[in-house]
Amino acid sequence: MKKHALVIGGGPAGLMAAETMAQRGLRVTIAEAKPTFGRKFLMAGKSGLNLTKDEAIDRFLSNYDGPQLAQILQAFGPQQVMDWANALGGEVFVGSSGRVFPKVMKASPLLRAWLSRLDGLEVVRNVNWRWMRNDNLTAIVDTPDGVRNIAADVIVMAMGGASWSRLGADGKWTQAIDASVLVPFAPSNSAVSFAWSSHMDKFMGHPVKSISMSSGGMTSQGEIVLSKKGIEGGGIYSLSCGIRETGEVTFDLLPDWDRAKVTAALSRPMGRNSLSNHLRKTLHLSPVKLALLREIVGDLPRDPKELAHVIKTAKLSGVALRPMDEAISTVGGIAWDALDDTLMLKRHQGVFCAGEMMDWDAPTGGYLLTACLSTGAWAGSAAADWALK
Repeated sequence: MKKHALVIGGGPAGLMAAETMAQRGLRVTIAEAKPTFGRKFLMAGKSGLNLTKDEAIDRFLSNYDGPQLAQILQAFGPQQVMDWANALGGEVFVGSSGRVFPKVMKASPLLRAWLSRLDGLEVVRNVNWRWMRNDNLTAIVDTPDGVRNIAADVIVMAMGGASWSRLGADGKWTQAIDASVLVPFAPSNSAVSFAWSSHMDKFMGHPVKSISMSSGGMTSQGEIVLSKKGIEGGGIYSLSCGIRETGEVTFDLLPDWDRAKVTAALSRPMGRNSLSNHLRKTLHLSPVKLALLREIVGDLPRDPKELAHVIKTAKLSGVALRPMDEAISTVGGIAWDALDDTLMLKRHQGVFCAGEMMDWDAPTGGYLLTACLSTGAWAGSAAADWALK
């Protein structure tokens, strides 16, 4: 009789673990708490499903914070993700920035093909099954037909982090886990809160382009959008770790100009121009950039060197990450020192973890999804080894 594997969670990590174990000959059951599978996966695909990033592996790995992720991502990284998607019929292409997308740009066709593959592997998929706790290798699950005890030879838990709870990642599973193996959840890839003055009202919703930002030793270059709540956009998301630690963001409003060039331009005679017009004419500062500069600095210095300095290093203090449920992802969850190299819980033999429920961090841009798929494949392979030994 086939060994039985139970997967808790029907997101990318759980589905990949299920696929990996089924291909190894295990009888696989998935328990998903929500009415459908891959809800966060589908949400990510609404703006174009960024599967991974096609770049040199060293550069790729440098975007991750997690002590065991390097070996896991080297085993199942960008090329493997592309091969996997192509094999499902979701033919991919590489954009100019190296980001990889399915040609249809949507997640739903890929997810349908994936679920069909799992059905062909005789994976049993259950929805509205909410995990309550484990008793060794028996999972106690709340189902529409009542509480059930599901015995298995091996269990892979892939229950997600604690962002976007409406999609299933609510972090409530931590209530049934020994607190000593947990790192508290915190937002990542998050917009930030800031209380703008009324002078900024007319710029709400405006993009700020071609800027560089830094916080806590991290840097980012891209676009942000000013909002009534604070700052949104990909340019700010990757600074979450630094903002979490410092509560500050430093802006370089002219990243393509060095300070000497800015100083030289500002040293030109102003004539009868106001300082605002002088900045607009000599530096081509947009109105929103100028407003942001005044919001941060207040009265601007007239000395060209001092003014160049604040334009290149305008520090906004008093910022904070938005609430965790608004974040794209979270850090925290199962601590790495609670797991062995196979992603098995050291205190619970035969129970493995995968995906965002573990304490790792990565920016958007294909990195998050790749790590979910990669850890799912790794945990699934290790779990199959455990069950079949």
